[in-house]
Amino acid sequence: MIKKFTFLGLVLSLVFGLSFNAFSQQQELPEWRLKKYLSEEEMYLPISTRSFVETPPPTGEVRFPGEYEPMQAVMIVYPLGIPVELVREMAEDCKVITVVTSYEQSSAESEFQSAGVNMDNVEFLNASTNSYWIRDFGPWYIFNGTEPAIVDNIYNRPRPHDDDLPGHFAEYWDIEMFGMKVVHTGGNMMEDGRGNGVSDDIVITESVAEGISEDEVYQRMKDYLGIDPYHVTIDPQGDYIAHVDCWGKYLAPDKILLARVPESHPRYPYYEEVANYFATTNCCWGYPYKIYRVDIPMNGIAPYTNSLILNKKVLVPMGSNNTYNQGAINIYQEAMPGYEIIGVENDSYWDGWLNTDALHCRTRGVMDFDMLYVDHRNVVFGEQEWHDSIAITSKFIAYSGADLKQDSLLIYYSIDGGEYQTAKMTATGNPDEYVGYIKGYQGKSKVDYYVFAADESGRRYQQPVFGELDPHTFTMEEHAKELLTLNPEEIIFDDTYSDDVPELLTITNNTVSDVVIENITIENSEYELDYEFTLPYTIAVGESVEVDVYFTIVFKNGLYDTEIVITSSVGEQIVPVKYTGGVSLDENNLVNVEIYPNPMNDVLTVKGDDIDDVSIFNAVGQEILTVENTNNIDVSALGSGLYFVKVTDRKGNVVVNKVVKE
Repeated sequence: MIKKFTFLGLVLSLVFGLSFNAFSQQQELPEWRLKKYLSEEEMYLPISTRSFVETPPPTGEVRFPGEYEPMQAVMIVYPLGIPVELVREMAEDCKVITVVTSYEQSSAESEFQSAGVNMDNVEFLNASTNSYWIRDFGPWYIFNGTEPAIVDNIYNRPRPHDDDLPGHFAEYWDIEMFGMKVVHTGGNMMEDGRGNGVSDDIVITESVAEGISEDEVYQRMKDYLGIDPYHVTIDPQGDYIAHVDCWGKYLAPDKILLARVPESHPRYPYYEEVANYFATTNCCWGYPYKIYRVDIPMNGIAPYTNSLILNKKVLVPMGSNNTYNQGAINIYQEAMPGYEIIGVENDSYWDGWLNTDALHCRTRGVMDFDMLYVDHRNVVFGEQEWHDSIAITSKFIAYSGADLKQDSLLIYYSIDGGEYQTAKMTATGNPDEYVGYIKGYQGKSKVDYYVFAADESGRRYQQPVFGELDPHTFTMEEHAKELLTLNPEEIIFDDTYSDDVPELLTITNNTVSDVVIENITIENSEYELDYEFTLPYTIAVGESVEVDVYFTIVFKNGLYDTEIVITSSVGEQIVPVKYTGGVSLDENNLVNVEIYPNPMNDVLTVKGDDIDDVSIFNAVGQEILTVENTNNIDVSALGSGLYFVKVTDRKGNVVVNKVVKE
């Protein structure tokens, strides 16, 4: 039976098979069947009898996508270990690749057609298998740079046909396959797509038994799969299978679902030990994992973590207790808003779900080789130190090779629960990297945001995948200095009387209430500033007024240092006025110089012939940074705005360029 659970409570039931007490089945099976249906002969075969070819690791940057990333297909084996109704469900949205012998393919086609499976979404790979646990022996898909590839490992079951399957799929897709010498199995591996991975410690035990040291396991997981850190834990379930998918699952890079047993259960301390470990371990985004607990009863079938995430659906195996079933559905809905949660029942006598073998074990997704990947690693979270803007940096990788839509690289953000607004992201100059800025918040503001991208292949993706239903979140520290905003904050004149010197001082009310300007004066001066309003003057929130400062100070005060003092209902503020020999912004006689990127990010590159020094000035001509004989200048401390970059060569030639930092 397949049950679909949505936020509207929609339930669709598809009935099949014979009813049987699956828990009794599990208890009555002989030992050789409990071991994932190992035959008695297989139980005594050594691992070293299997076929395996070790290769050097990939040479590009390796990424092992998470299960919740875009999938183009799902792999299964025929004769089926899953209900045919589940095949029909999966074929609604993506390809279903069925591994079957040529002799049995017609039977598979007939069974699928009779069940109403969309045959346009069904493909067959003719190969022999020893079992239907394709999760365990099937290929592990990675990106080697931007190219798809397969990683094969030493499968921890003595089944030669199963062990050969990754090679068949490498030929099927015509992609490269790498041989990683680690004794492993797919059911004991979960990854977050950002380099974090989790397995039970049987991976170490079985590898060491084959002469592979623990250090080699960790190094090879990093070299072949890009997994670092690799979290190798105890097996809280304590059963024969020792597979992580029997008790835990990544739901997102920062979310982990973990099973929970009653306190009276003898394994309770072990489940809690693992839960405490992840609750105090940082995810790839820099904060502790968000832990979701799914309850399982003392007795009975409850294989809830053994689910399959397939694009925007989650296929959850149902157990023998309806109350616990509904509880599992509720937890998935809470953790994965916007996803369709589908409960899948299977009480078949021969291949019903077990606590150690269910839906996830018998299926395996195939990543979209042409996916659009949004990799915003430096997630902003927690309370942030006050700045008038927050930079959000992300990489966007179109594995299809399609161009990114430059007007669709966006930050969506909401301030204090308000409507979402957007900020466009622009290239930083680093490979695949873009930056945008969140602005307009106040002290103590709560900001929700997510990053979105689209490419010319028609693909769209966002991080987090839940978008505004469960975005990234941060808060601003209290901004106690609720004074007027002055632009510029400092006025500097030089002996060139450049037209770039501002004539106006802009006073803006960015506080939370109206402000009364009581007085504006020039310190130690007999002259008054020019302004077109009468004091005292009330400035409403968000309103600005302007004061003419250029002619008053420059021509009447004879170019000496002084101060403009603004006295208002929120306190006294000072704008320094200085005279300096300064830089002439009209000098442009140096040739063969390159200054980029523009807009600049945290590093500004200056290249040219015989450069002697580089100086950076703010918008009002104040020199704020000088470096000598360097190409790459650290400008991370500079705020957003307009700057002038003055480059001088050893002959005294000078060029000045305008550069913006957003």
